[in-house]
Amino acid sequence: MRRLLSAARLVTLTGPGGVGKTRLATRVARDIARAFPDGVAFVELAQSRDGALLPNLVADRLGLHDQSSRSVTDHVLDHLRDRATLLVLDNCEHLVGACAEFAGRVLAACPRVVLLATSRQSLDVQGEQVLPVPSLAVSDGVRLFADRAAATWPKFTVTPENGADLAELCERLDGLPLAIELAAARTRSLSPRQIIERLTDRLSLLTSGPRTVPGRQQTLRATIDWSYDLCSAAEQAFWATVSVFAGSFDLEAAEHVCAGAGVDQDAVLDLIDGLLDKSVLVREEHDHVVRYRMLETLREYGQERLAESGDRARVARLHRDWFDTLTALADEQWISASQLTWIRRLRRDQANLRAALDWSITEPGEAAVALRMASRVDEYWTLWGLNSEARMWLERALAATSAADTDPTDRTIALATCALFALWQTEIEAAEALLAQADELAAGIGDEVLNARITRVRSLAAMLRIDVRTAELAAAAVATFRAHGLVRNELHPLFIHGVAAAYMGDIEAGRRSLRRQIALSEAAGEFYYQAQALFGIAMVEVNFGEVDVAEAAAKAALKLDLQTDAPYGVAHHTETLAWVADAQGDHPRAATLFGAAATVWDVIGVSPDIAVPVPHRKHVKAARKSLGDDRFEKAFAAGRSMSQDEATRYALGDQAVELPSEAHAPPNADSHEPLTAREWEIARLVAAGLTNRDIAGKLIISLRTADTHVQHILTKLGFNNRAQIATWVAGQGPRATS
Repeated sequence: MRRLLSAARLVTLTGPGGVGKTRLATRVARDIARAFPDGVAFVELAQSRDGALLPNLVADRLGLHDQSSRSVTDHVLDHLRDRATLLVLDNCEHLVGACAEFAGRVLAACPRVVLLATSRQSLDVQGEQVLPVPSLAVSDGVRLFADRAAATWPKFTVTPENGADLAELCERLDGLPLAIELAAARTRSLSPRQIIERLTDRLSLLTSGPRTVPGRQQTLRATIDWSYDLCSAAEQAFWATVSVFAGSFDLEAAEHVCAGAGVDQDAVLDLIDGLLDKSVLVREEHDHVVRYRMLETLREYGQERLAESGDRARVARLHRDWFDTLTALADEQWISASQLTWIRRLRRDQANLRAALDWSITEPGEAAVALRMASRVDEYWTLWGLNSEARMWLERALAATSAADTDPTDRTIALATCALFALWQTEIEAAEALLAQADELAAGIGDEVLNARITRVRSLAAMLRIDVRTAELAAAAVATFRAHGLVRNELHPLFIHGVAAAYMGDIEAGRRSLRRQIALSEAAGEFYYQAQALFGIAMVEVNFGEVDVAEAAAKAALKLDLQTDAPYGVAHHTETLAWVADAQGDHPRAATLFGAAATVWDVIGVSPDIAVPVPHRKHVKAARKSLGDDRFEKAFAAGRSMSQDEATRYALGDQAVELPSEAHAPPNADSHEPLTAREWEIARLVAAGLTNRDIAGKLIISLRTADTHVQHILTKLGFNNRAQIATWVAGQGPRATS
């Protein structure tokens, strides 16, 4: 594997389910990670059956949160274009066409990216190197069995008495890791010899008949069949029904979805324990919440059993109904102290949400439910940069239904919400077309709250167009929502009105709206709109009022948005603090913060020239004019090279960096010890003609770290280019080679 990955840009591990492709890929990726300065991204594809979502899964693992109108694939390619990254695509077989197309585009556009895929078949992409994963040798199989058996029954050891039986068992199981693990889970009640005896008949039955599949697949099937047959009737039924979950699931969801048809709700926890003992389920823990998942091979087996039982539609509907209820509850409780809990819970269940939406849209007569589900908690989708995906689900649901077979209010809300997502992607014309359809439907309903929901979205469109009617539209929506006591609906148009009114010259009216937004948010205990209001205050004060107030507001907003690890707010608040620094006359800090913000803007796929064009251009121009192009670019590069943690600490004032300012004038060549030991090392490599990429590879550091060191060397020595560094190093005599 290591040899192939050093020579080829696409390596595919092939073999039947359970042979260990994923484990091998995980191990090799960990072992060679240092060779990829820009990291390793391991993308699990088993959770989705929709090839259109493959780029979204990759973007998730890369930490990208796309807010733009570009395709997610283009955003991923732009991110990877100059990066040395190992991208692992795990379990490609059910999306092989989409994986092949995506891999081809990555190979063509991203010359430093290496792809490692696991699949039951090759991707058939030019340049692909295929490595079939072999079975374990008998000795390795025995070691694996002993390890897993000891986990089940701590007293288990390999002895001279059972050693021969273990070797025979592993040989009969063709060295398949999953088959060995399933057998090892039985050591609490059976000896290795007893396991062999009980497997013999089933293995003979499958391998003596017509061989329609390779032998190892027959062996694995026989082993899974045997494990299934040794389960109780309730465990068998539970295995089949729980396979409906995509990704992982929690106890509460399992109790709702899996009850019935031989499974008692009160017995679900015991059944989970039983399948954990038998290695059918795997336990995980996230944020102190225990969740469970099933290996893909065992999940596929469960899906087959569910289909054979004729119960698949009932269970899929229960699964969809559970997540329909979950999103309704999240929507109801969004403006509360439970908001952060809901964000994390929905994030953990993203794969299940996708499965529920997909089933609703593709199952005849169920798309209206998807219409409601995808219209809820729009803030959640935006927070995670999933506007493209949310819009896709709404467009699919709208296309799968008609005005005649859906509730007109639900459809109007879906159209307005879809328009909102389009606006977050700055597709104003598309949004206007959707709003026109919403207006037509709303006219026949005569609901002023529904009309206000449309007006709220239209006020955002006006804001993006810098339309003088923005404040008027937002104020109208606010008035209606306030009259009906709809706090959540009032919050966003309050922000729009606050900013628009201030920019139109009525600063006090703007302040009042933003302060009300904060008061309502604080009273509810939520933080999403509170951070938004603080951003609005910072935006207004830095341009029209008190700069110190703007700084405090922007820092408070940044601290709130850091709780979710979602970069959309981080980009805006870091940008705002750059405006503050410029307004305070600290132009080097402003330029550095513009650089730090630029990195986050790239992650969310949005340009500040589009998101916040007027203040961005104003303050960049002022900082550049004060510093001059050269010093501005150096400070900008220093900010851009920061890690996210460094940038956050710097933005909050918790970390200082060396800046090319008058207060931090670089020492000349005669200064005592101008460079640190690490900078000396890098300066010598620059003098030797190595590029920053070469330096990163040689020292096993990230490219950004190498860029930062070189920039610091230039700044300290007062130089403008690498040739000056080389000349300076040569002039240091013996020190230069020591």
